[in-house]
Amino acid sequence: MKKVISLALAAVICSASMLLAACGGSTTKKIATVDDLEGAKIGVQLGTTGDIYASDYEEKGSTVERFNKGADAVLALTQGKIDCVIIDSEPAKAFVAANDGLKILDEPFAEEEYAICVAKDNTDLLGKINTALAELKADGTTESIEKNFIGDDTKGKTPYVTPAGTDYPNGELHMATNAFFEPYEYYDGDTVVGIDASMAQAICDKLGYKLVIDDMDFDSIITSVQTGKADFGMAGMTVTDERLQSINFSDSYTTATQVIIVKE
Repeated sequence: MKKVISLALAAVICSASMLLAACGGSTTKKIATVDDLEGAKIGVQLGTTGDIYASDYEEKGSTVERFNKGADAVLALTQGKIDCVIIDSEPAKAFVAANDGLKILDEPFAEEEYAICVAKDNTDLLGKINTALAELKADGTTESIEKNFIGDDTKGKTPYVTPAGTDYPNGELHMATNAFFEPYEYYDGDTVVGIDASMAQAICDKLGYKLVIDDMDFDSIITSVQTGKADFGMAGMTVTDERLQSINFSDSYTTATQVIIVKE
C-alpha cells in the first residue's frame, strides 16, 4: 500500500514539475559570468541597450524575453521564468535592494554613454541643448544632479532648484521618457523625478522653455521624437549606430554600465 501511494505521489510531483517547466516557471541555467549567457533565458526591457546587446546572444542559442518595464523583467527573474536580467547598473541596484535573493554580478556586461535624442531635422534644438549642457557641466550642475540621486553619502543633499526669476518666454519643450528607470526617471507621487528629469529641467531653464514630461513605453520614445509628438527624448538612452540612423544625439551627459542581475 505504501509503495502504491509513493508511486502515485511521485507521479503527481513529476506531472507538476513538467507543467511548471512548460509554463516557464522554473529554470536551471546558472549565470556566474558573461560567458554563461549563451543558451540562457535573458530578460531585458524592450528597446533598451540591454535589449540590443542581448539580441546578439539569440544566435548563440539564448532566449531573450522582452518586457515593457524593467520591473517586469526582475519579477520574472524572481519567479524563475528567466535566468538573468541585463539592465543599467543604477536601476539594477534599486531592484536588488527591493527584492531579496537577487544580486548583481561583479563582472560588468557593457560600458555606455547616455545622451539626449532629437529629430534629425531639428538641428537648431540640438545645438541649443549642447550649448546648455556644456554650461551645466562647466558650472558643476550636472555633477551635483547626479550626486543627488546616486551615492549613500550624497543622495538627497543637492537637489536641483530652478534659479529665482527664471521665466519661459519660448513656450514648452516636451520630453519623451519611460519613468520606470530609477534613478534616471521614476515617480515620486504623481511627479516624474530623477537624474534625467532634473537635467532636462536645468536645460529648459537655461533655454527659456517650460518642461513638459511625457511618460511612455521606452520603445515609443524614438518614434515620438521623429514624428514631432515630443521635442526630445531622455531616458537613460545610449548612443548606438542603429539609433543614429533614425535620430540625432546630443553630447553625452553621463556614463553608465550595463550589468547582469541573477538569483543568489
